[in-house]
Amino acid sequence: MAQTTKEKVLDFLISNRENSISGEELAKDCGVTRTAIWKAISSLRNDGFEIEGTTNGGYIFKDIGDAVSVPLFSFCLSEKYPQFKNSVVECFKEIDSTNSYAKRLLAKAGSIYSADGSLSESGKKLKDSIYVAESQSQGRGRMGRIFYSPEKSGIYLSVIYAPKGGIKNPAKVTAFAAVATSRAIKKVCGIEPKIKWINDLFFDGKKICGILAEGITNFETGTIEAAVVGMGMNIVDNFEDFPDEVKQVAGSIGKKIPRCRLAAAVAGEFLSIFDENPKDVINEYKEKSFLIGKNVKIQPIAATEDGSYFAKAVDIDDEAALVVELADGKRISLSTGEVRVFQES
Repeated sequence: MAQTTKEKVLDFLISNRENSISGEELAKDCGVTRTAIWKAISSLRNDGFEIEGTTNGGYIFKDIGDAVSVPLFSFCLSEKYPQFKNSVVECFKEIDSTNSYAKRLLAKAGSIYSADGSLSESGKKLKDSIYVAESQSQGRGRMGRIFYSPEKSGIYLSVIYAPKGGIKNPAKVTAFAAVATSRAIKKVCGIEPKIKWINDLFFDGKKICGILAEGITNFETGTIEAAVVGMGMNIVDNFEDFPDEVKQVAGSIGKKIPRCRLAAAVAGEFLSIFDENPKDVINEYKEKSFLIGKNVKIQPIAATEDGSYFAKAVDIDDEAALVVELADGKRISLSTGEVRVFQES
């Protein structure tokens, strides 16, 4: 597919980054008029690209801004993760929930894979697709909890992961997403979050990211055909409207960074991580965990205190289950439930 004038201008400016390129030179290179160049520059600026004008009528590509747009996100994704440059991307100023939106698309589409194992037409569009929002009005966490997603504070995205043959271990998807998100935050923001089993990222003792993975079952085959994996990150503190119990634990990355750059890194790291050796990823998950060695309170059902008990977290096994040791020395593996660090008074 031939490049548009807008795409040609962006490529030319980026390849000559920090240098002033005149409108005349751009027009000649692109084979269009100066007016067409001006329109392309204006459109790129509207998308969120920071392009400065100089006194001699030239243009300089500086960076990407903090806008959230499909062109900006796609640029960030293809720059670092070109293997996913053809992924479908949608961006929203506000949405009810990126996970809910992706699930609706999957429900309408039917099967991701055809009977012969090849991607269906809808599967070609939805596999590895990415949905990004600046805010969510009905953000969701695990166990039906509300995930507060106010504007101007974070970035929220969902990715459709649909491997051939289906998903055998849903817990691994969540664990791999936690590792991928931690890597992305370190690369873009320069901080290294820790993981609280199984789906939260913490920094300086505060929760900065939550992950929600939801399976989509193919009833004909009985397999989990796809997962919608949502990652919500707090970039700056904006917790005034949060309930008191959430305020106590909520934290943020605390750095002003381009949100599309972070979101694209999260999506790229997540989609890439499944090509790695699973054992290596689990080992990294264990290294990033702050639960191992701690006394914990376990709630098998998060909505009630009934059935809760205490144990010591001693390991995370190859299936991403938390291994805990009970008071009598017996060890059990947990694949679900809620765990909190318990401090004796």
